[in-house]
Amino acid sequence: MTRAGDVRTHYEIFLYLQLLDFLTTMVGLKIGLREISPFIRQIMQFDPTLGVAISKLVAVGLGAYCIWAHRERIIRWVNYGYAGLVVWNLYIILLGLARTGSIHP
Repeated sequence: MTRAGDVRTHYEIFLYLQLLDFLTTMVGLKIGLREISPFIRQIMQFDPTLGVAISKLVAVGLGAYCIWAHRERIIRWVNYGYAGLVVWNLYIILLGLARTGSIHP
C-alpha cells in the first residue's frame, strides 16, 4: 500500500518532469531540431508551442487519472521514462549545438 505522501511526491516529480520535457522540447525546436513523435508532430502542425503544451496537458490529465484510479505505481514507472526522455532531449540539444558550432565539444 502506498502512503499519501509518497503519492504526492511521485506526482510532483511527474509534474516537474513534464515541465522539463516541455522546456527542453521548446529549446530543441528553437535551435532547429524536430519532434520525433508522430503524435506530437501532428498536434504541432499549426503552432508548435500550443501543440507541445496540449501534449503536456494530456499527460498531466492521464497522470491525475492514475492517481484518482489508485494506480500510483504507474506514475512511478512513467517518471523513469520521462527522466530518460529529458536526458535524451538535453543530449540531442547539445549535439545540435555542437554541430552548428554554437558550442565546442
